[in-house]
Amino acid sequence: MFFEKGLLFVAVTTKDDVMFTDEFLVNQPPHRVRESQVEKKDKNLYQTPLHESCNSAIMAFEPSLSTSTMRPPLSAAAPSMADSLPSVNFGFDELRDRITKFTIKFDSFIEKGRKRVLEERNHFCMNIAELNEDQRMKHKAIEILALKSNTHAQTLQKEAQETSEMHAAIAAVTEQRDTRAAHRDRLKQQIADTQKLIAQRLEAQQKHAAQLDAQAQFNTPELHFWQEYLCLSIEGAGTADRLKFVYTHVHDRIWEREAWFELGTEKREYEVITCRPKLEASKVEAVVERLNESRDLAVFLKDMRELFVAVMK
Repeated sequence: MFFEKGLLFVAVTTKDDVMFTDEFLVNQPPHRVRESQVEKKDKNLYQTPLHESCNSAIMAFEPSLSTSTMRPPLSAAAPSMADSLPSVNFGFDELRDRITKFTIKFDSFIEKGRKRVLEERNHFCMNIAELNEDQRMKHKAIEILALKSNTHAQTLQKEAQETSEMHAAIAAVTEQRDTRAAHRDRLKQQIADTQKLIAQRLEAQQKHAAQLDAQAQFNTPELHFWQEYLCLSIEGAGTADRLKFVYTHVHDRIWEREAWFELGTEKREYEVITCRPKLEASKVEAVVERLNESRDLAVFLKDMRELFVAVMK
């Protein structure tokens, strides 16, 4: 009776536990289900089917053993207490069938649970891999954006430096332009003044040229007069600002004999540089002094001829 009750108690307890396990697996989250399945797998709880263990327990139970081993043998004549007990039908065959069906159903449930857990595990691993890939791509995008940000900051700094340099160059060019504009205005003023001075000098030259032209009509007759009546010719002395006056017919007998002197005109006051034949210096200085005072060249030429005539005599 003890073993039979124990067997019945084990069967009922196992059924309740399976029902509780089914409800527990259905109501728990996927990760808890996976943990429970992994623990059971690690402990090798599902390697032996439940109906095999129950069958082995039932087959191991022998009613004779409960009377033979637990109690001392009685005499054949003495009535057995077991014979006086009422016969009880526990329905072991029906229980065995029910346990077998339940075990098959439980094994099917466990197999489905395993497949579901594996599928969820694979799906979870795929999600983790996708999240890791997304995280890697995000980090790479962040690095690219950081590099672009640094490049942009460097570009802005370079542009700011170039802008300051351009402003400085513009300021220098503007200052140079103002300086050159002022210099240009001064040059324009100087050009205007120079043009005015040139115009004045040109006008003065034109007036002087007109005077020379007016005087030229008197120079030719006067020169002709000197050549005819004074026997005088005017030549160049070979040096700037010097004139050579040559007299002829100063000697009574030799008319071709010449007498000449050189007159220097580089200064305001005239001076006689040399003469042939030699004349007294005091007399020459007196004649030149009268020339510088009167500025009358005709009288001076006449006086010089008289000096040469006196020496020739």
